[in-house]
Amino acid sequence: MDLGLEGRTALVTAASGGIGSGVAAALADAGVRVAIGGRTAATLEQVADRLAASRGGRPAIVVGDVCASGGPARIAADALAALGGHIDILVNNAGASRPATGVADDAFWDEAMTLNFHAARRLTDLVVPGMKARRWGRIVSISGMLVAPTLNGAAPAKAALVSWSRTLSSELAAHGITVNTVAPGRIDSAQIRRMHPTEEARAAYIAQNIPAGYFGEPQDIGHLVAFLASPLARYVNGAAIPVDGGAVRRV
Repeated sequence: MDLGLEGRTALVTAASGGIGSGVAAALADAGVRVAIGGRTAATLEQVADRLAASRGGRPAIVVGDVCASGGPARIAADALAALGGHIDILVNNAGASRPATGVADDAFWDEAMTLNFHAARRLTDLVVPGMKARRWGRIVSISGMLVAPTLNGAAPAKAALVSWSRTLSSELAAHGITVNTVAPGRIDSAQIRRMHPTEEARAAYIAQNIPAGYFGEPQDIGHLVAFLASPLARYVNGAAIPVDGGAVRRV
């Protein structure tokens, strides 16, 4: 299916592996000119090399830390420069689990909120004016579990991300911009394999939690994000969509 994305531009954060690289691949395959962001140039170069033959061409590299002071502004500026002055699609993928041990201090919560919510909000605020001017845009943020079984700084931050995205979708709809979130379940990646380090541990988790019987792959998220970014999804706005193989989720 042609998604109608040929010639569009996109910035994907945290794209040096896992879900981010899967999203970048799906967009590039659909003909999008992609800028991939991350903190390490060498790993981003590896992703760009793998995607060099895609319809969208070799992705541009944007090195930066979304959590650093001024980081989002530098990332947005570098992406705009690499993409010809406009960003049609923003995929806020940066984020990670932040389990707390005992009583967490303010520094813990500040870092968890910055990584899992504020970075996406700041980047979005920077690219929305350009989208408004062109009267077209797509913002897709990767969320996750909103209520964790044990204290985890990512869960309330992702809840804030979903709440903010839903309200923002109403404010931007009249400008031709949609705002949606995607909530991955267990997607096979380095992070998930650190959480479930053995084949036995992975099998036990799958048997207890995932009706589909396997971990997802980064492209499972990428395909949905590419659809949400396309003109075909123009009437999908303010949605929070789980991609988890039928797992029972806490909401």
